[in-house]
Amino acid sequence: MQNSVVETPASKPNSWKKVLPILSRVGVLLLVVGLTIGIYLLRDQAKWLVSFGYVGIFLLSILANATIILPAPGVAFVFGMGAIYNPILVALAAGMGAAIGELSGYLAGYSGYTVIQNRARAQILADWMKKYGGWTILVLAFIPNPLFDLAGITAGMLKMPMWKYLLFCMIGKILKMLMFAYAGKLSIPWLALE
Repeated sequence: MQNSVVETPASKPNSWKKVLPILSRVGVLLLVVGLTIGIYLLRDQAKWLVSFGYVGIFLLSILANATIILPAPGVAFVFGMGAIYNPILVALAAGMGAAIGELSGYLAGYSGYTVIQNRARAQILADWMKKYGGWTILVLAFIPNPLFDLAGITAGMLKMPMWKYLLFCMIGKILKMLMFAYAGKLSIPWLALE
């Protein structure tokens, strides 16, 4: 008589627990990359969103900021809309939309996606985030720079809480958009509808 061991579900190694996080990270990465490519290719067709007023500004700002590395003309759009609509409301709509759009970089970093070419700069940024936390995100979101995606990727890689990243990013983006909206209002006052 042979000694046979019957495998029960509890004794089998649960490979799904190992595979599921990897699959979810790959899924998030594919979603972010696909979204970036789609937004970049359709960026000119999205301008019709302006006809929806502040809601359109919010949605277009999400789209303009959801790209990773590839530029989209979000700040120029806010400048123009500041001349037409109330600059404070433009800044709020565009800043909140921009922060939500910037979650693409955060999610890419959280999933383990790294496109960081300059490791020395990335390390400096990571050190700033470890030392100053969300304040680093706020300052980098406020400063007009095309490399904010690196900050989002780094915050995601460091597993900064999403709410914290979003809050500091939103504050910085609203303040930046307020500057550009008022610059548009002051530069082109004859366009103002309100």
